[in-house]
Parts: sequence; structure tokens; C-alpha cells
Amino acid sequence: MIEAGSRARSQPPPPAVVFEALTEPDRDPARPWLRLLDDEQPPRILHAEHPRVVVWSSLWTGRPDAQVRFDLVPDGGGGTRLRWTLCVAEPLPDPSLLGHLRKRLNQLINANLRYTFGQ
Repeated sequence: MIEAGSRARSQPPPPAVVFEALTEPDRDPARPWLRLLDDEQPPRILHAEHPRVVVWSSLWTGRPDAQVRFDLVPDGGGGTRLRWTLCVAEPLPDPSLLGHLRKRLNQLINANLRYTFGQ
């Protein structure tokens, strides 16, 4: 697998809370954040180490080889430094598709998920 993109950003709650949100994205129907597009599917948990690592299967039906790894680290202020890393098998997607995949992860994690925590 090749790293095709990565981004880190702080999330307000501690790692255990973010871990739970990533491993059970539909746990709170009043605050949905994993809103999928027509070409996306709910991820399966491929690997998890509470509360530090979560690995998802692909969200994209057109790239079933893709995986998303989340690394969760306490940020020192009670929150979490959350890094997502997109990994794909060769060949790499064309630049347009790769940009779309990265943008979607950023939107889902650093916008939708973050907003459910009040930021």
C-alpha cells in the first residue's frame, strides 16, 4: 500500500471519545457525521487499538483497495491530535480522483466529525 495523502488536525474531545466516534459512526442518530455520497459505502473496521489507532476499509466502491488509518494522540489540552492517512494499492488514482478522495476525507473528518463535537 502507498500513502496517498495525510492530514492532522485537533479534535476537541479526548482520544477515547474520538475513537468511539470512528468505530461507531452511527452511534448518535441525532448527530450524524458520516454522510456518504452515492459512490461511497460505510467502512468496516479492519484494525483498532483503543484509543490510539483505527483502520477503515475503503469508503469508495470504485477504489475497494483503499484504506484509511486514523492515529489519535492526546494534544496536551484535553483534546486529540487526529491524523488520517489514505493508503491505496498501485496504481495511484489519477490526480483528479486522488484530490476528490483527499477532499472527502478532510470534509468527513475535519469538518463533519469536528462539528459534532461543537467546533
